Amino acid sequence: MCLRYCLLPCTYSSIMIASIPHCHFTTSSTLLNHPILKKTHLNPPHKIHQFSQKPIKPQVGKQASLKEACQIITRLFPDQNPLQFCPEEAYSSVLELCANKKALSLGKQVHAHMMKSCAVCDSVFLSTRLVFMYGKCGSILSAEMVFDKMPHRTIFTWNAMIGAYVSNGEPLGALSLYREMRVLGVPLDSCTFPCLLKACGALNNLHCGAEIHGLAIKCGYDSIIFVVNSIAAMYAKCSNLDGARQLFDGMTEKEDIVSWNSIISAFAANGQSVEALGHFRDMQKLGLALNTYTFVAALQACEDSFFVKLGKEIHAAVLKASHDVDVYVANALIAMYARCGKMDEAARIFYKMDDQDYISWNTLLSGFVQNGLYEESLKFFYEMQDAGRKPDQVSVLNVISASGRLGNLLNGMELHAYAIRSGFDSDLQVGNTLIDMYAKCSNINYMGRAFDRMADKDFISWTTIIAGYAQSKAYSRALELFLKVQLEGMDVDEMMIASILLACGGSNNISYVKEIHGYILRRGLSDLALQNSIVDVYGECKNIDYAKRMFESIKYKDVVSWTSMMTCYLHNGLPNEALELVYFMKETSVEPDSIALMSLLSAAASLSALKKGKEIHGFLIRKGFIIEESLANSLVDMYARCGVLENSYKLFNCISHKSLTLWTSMINANGMHGRGKAAVDLFNQMKVENIVPDHITFLALLYACSHSGFINEGRRFLEVMRCEYHLEPWPEHYACLVDLLGRANRLEEAYQFVKTMQIQPTSEVWCALLGACRVHSNEELGQIAAQKLLELGPENPGNYVLVSNVFAASGRWKDVEEVRMRMKGSGLKKNPGCSWVEVDNKVHAFVARDKSHPHSDEIYHKLAQITETLESKGGYVAQTKYVLHNVEEEQKIQMLYGHSERLAIAYGLLGTPNGTPVRVTKNLRVCGDCHTFCKLVSKVFERELVVRDANRFHHFGNGLCSCGDYW
Repeated sequence: MCLRYCLLPCTYSSIMIASIPHCHFTTSSTLLNHPILKKTHLNPPHKIHQFSQKPIKPQVGKQASLKEACQIITRLFPDQNPLQFCPEEAYSSVLELCANKKALSLGKQVHAHMMKSCAVCDSVFLSTRLVFMYGKCGSILSAEMVFDKMPHRTIFTWNAMIGAYVSNGEPLGALSLYREMRVLGVPLDSCTFPCLLKACGALNNLHCGAEIHGLAIKCGYDSIIFVVNSIAAMYAKCSNLDGARQLFDGMTEKEDIVSWNSIISAFAANGQSVEALGHFRDMQKLGLALNTYTFVAALQACEDSFFVKLGKEIHAAVLKASHDVDVYVANALIAMYARCGKMDEAARIFYKMDDQDYISWNTLLSGFVQNGLYEESLKFFYEMQDAGRKPDQVSVLNVISASGRLGNLLNGMELHAYAIRSGFDSDLQVGNTLIDMYAKCSNINYMGRAFDRMADKDFISWTTIIAGYAQSKAYSRALELFLKVQLEGMDVDEMMIASILLACGGSNNISYVKEIHGYILRRGLSDLALQNSIVDVYGECKNIDYAKRMFESIKYKDVVSWTSMMTCYLHNGLPNEALELVYFMKETSVEPDSIALMSLLSAAASLSALKKGKEIHGFLIRKGFIIEESLANSLVDMYARCGVLENSYKLFNCISHKSLTLWTSMINANGMHGRGKAAVDLFNQMKVENIVPDHITFLALLYACSHSGFINEGRRFLEVMRCEYHLEPWPEHYACLVDLLGRANRLEEAYQFVKTMQIQPTSEVWCALLGACRVHSNEELGQIAAQKLLELGPENPGNYVLVSNVFAASGRWKDVEEVRMRMKGSGLKKNPGCSWVEVDNKVHAFVARDKSHPHSDEIYHKLAQITETLESKGGYVAQTKYVLHNVEEEQKIQMLYGHSERLAIAYGLLGTPNGTPVRVTKNLRVCGDCHTFCKLVSKVFERELVVRDANRFHHFGNGLCSCGDYW
């Protein structure tokens, strides 16, 4: 008779293999199923005494194919003498082969063959083998059916079933079976504990794990090394590193490499890199032989660029230990260098490998994506396909993410199609990544479809879709989905609330903002990031008081808090307040970052506060900020808007790698100073540099043509935009061309252009035409444009003011009154004219007939002197036609004398040294009389005036203006 349990040592090792703690990579989820995670070094199994009689063993081994194994069994069974042939051993070998190959179909055939054989149908040993095979093949239901039908079970049967539950991701089933064992009084052996402890770790159930630890001590198994290693792994998995450390430190013999590997892996997996690498050093000092698992665990501990030097030392130790680096260590090295940002090193290791597996390809691919090398990741993905590797789910996830980051919609759609064909699209993580990709590509239709196709949605799915709609300005849709989230009873976190705040701000709905603010307070979600977002959104909704109160309520303000409040002031036309805020910021010892400094540069630019702008520029240099990209754009714009175009050029020429935004900023700078030819030359130079213009570039170019009277060039650039670069013009582009024709008094041509536009004319287009009609006193066309403008833009107060001014210029006071009443009835208010001048490193603001300034008496006295001097020496006569009010002539003259830019000029002449330019900024267009006034001041008082109005810059000198009276 054959020995029934002659193969039990294999069963022991198989169960133990599923239980011993493993070293993990963090690079991709595929790694979790890699063979490296299923191998470990175990003590040799205990010898089991066998009978002296040796049965005939059929040649069914691991090297045999499954088909051959089955053929051998079928052939041998009819011919062999039962006393000489051991059917249990034959079946056992084939079942082990099926388990190793995960050949479920063939395993079921063997099971059927066994059931027909009366000699083995009641074998406990083979039934245990069947449970093990089904567990390894992932058929947990079949394993349970075999287990439940067994009238007699051994400890090996229980271990096989527990192992099947654990290996198939059902740790609760394993622990339930363990409870049943305890109730039935089934004694546990040493191999039961690793599986149970692994189940506790998977469930993060420290209480149950500690209970099983106690039972192991009670049973006397706490001295068996693989049990101790499993206990330590359980404590580590449950984030109880102290427990794992105590177990390890309490070991009397510390020569077992698996124990060292376990503790290093435990620390590395829990982010305790210093402790993990410290134990690795201790292993080296003790002279212990380092193996694959040691190196993998130690490399995993090198989690970022701070550890790159230690990572290189481990790499050197690997090379010293063996010239041939196995695939698992090579993959760990690739992952380490990728985490440390050393992608050249990672790629070098990859291409030196003799045989890359899927993990090798995916690890390097993930590295490219994680380090922002999105173009490289796509090239590498195609290289992977060319090498005959079929992309798996991890590969597809990475390249979908890269496509989103690049805004490459076509590539993203191709990958979506591939995911559908491969069946990956049903995966939750793939679905969430697709939503994010379409959001980043600004395709909300496909984004919505991808979301709707998902059978299962988690919280990340809802957060991603809401963020996608909010960032794509589909604010109402974002708010609708947020309502669904609440109706579903899902918890809401800070990230989702931030997206909803963005939607509320974008829709300019202050009542929604207040509701969300109240919701945040009730739910206790008000962290610093959300508080900063609330400041932002109140600012966007033009509620300065609420924004300021929210800002002041923040106890510990960071640089983002200060930047949010500065942006709030800027967004609401209060740049002076934004600049003043920086002094309070300094008192709290918060250093401004590049974003805050760009906000300050924008404030200085808005006010033409050159000294402030230079101070910020100096701060950037002293603090070592690299002047490129966004900072360079902000500085170029600041100097241009402060009237110092030469400084803009100096900065522009210093930047070696000029972005499209920088070229556009420089073109726009020339345009606002009326230097159309220079703007056109820059555009041509940009084309030589192979920089492709966008909509904003052409808008700046058309603006420059408009303010320089370049009619032919303007027409040509609009055509180039359409035909050469395939950019469909925006309404603003058409408005620029209408403005260009209108300024040249080609009003009929401008009107014909409006009527033949390829899109419906918007309020911007009619506004440009009406402005030209006002300048050239064309009442007939002005009436048409005014009517269209009020129909299309009834919510814009500027439109009412322009229409009112056109009627006033024609003396139609009844119509003026009617327009003003309509404006008042709509709850709209005219933005008052305001001018700013920088004196003594402080920006001073003035409105018309302002007397709030501390030096008001001196200013008015100086202004009277200037006016008298201009009348006597310059022949100045007030042009009352520019006063658009139905009042007496004398009153019109006094109204002209009190214009805000004149008060600013008077104060500038009072407070600045002779010979220095006086720089004034006005929020509205300078009237014709004030333009004449400025020319005469520059001539009679021999002072350069640099005035920036709502349209452009005016450089006054020696009685002339740079605009050539064309503005």
